[in-house]
Amino acid sequence: MHDELVFRTDLSTLDWPRITAWLAASYWSPGISQFYVEQAARGSTVVIGAFIGEQQVGYARVISDTVRFAYLADVIVDEAYRDRGISKQMIARLMSEPILANVSRCFLQTGDAHGLYAQFGFIEYPTPERMMVRDNPAGLDFTATPT
Repeated sequence: MHDELVFRTDLSTLDWPRITAWLAASYWSPGISQFYVEQAARGSTVVIGAFIGEQQVGYARVISDTVRFAYLADVIVDEAYRDRGISKQMIARLMSEPILANVSRCFLQTGDAHGLYAQFGFIEYPTPERMMVRDNPAGLDFTATPT
């Protein structure tokens, strides 16, 4: 059946212009270029694309040392395909990757999908006073409003 959801992890099969358009329009990486989207994917442990037929409808990735931590990032589904459980299936597939099987903790940041991630056991960080962040003034700035 051509409308069956399938997943691909081979970077050469992903639709980079489409992924870039989604991410560039997101609140977490507004205006990001295809160069940086692909660079981030190459630096990731597992990258997944969701497809219906030959059309890519979703994307997500995990960065990990494969032992102590993983970071789930860029979970996104094309607006026309939302509310069909695609993000849930992508997350489940990513979390079941053998290379991530023994990872102690998986982190993520979200501004609007707490309910989705709670279904996979994600909770608010239990000791936020122990968590720190370092911003790089010379790094890409995705907090500024694109002009």
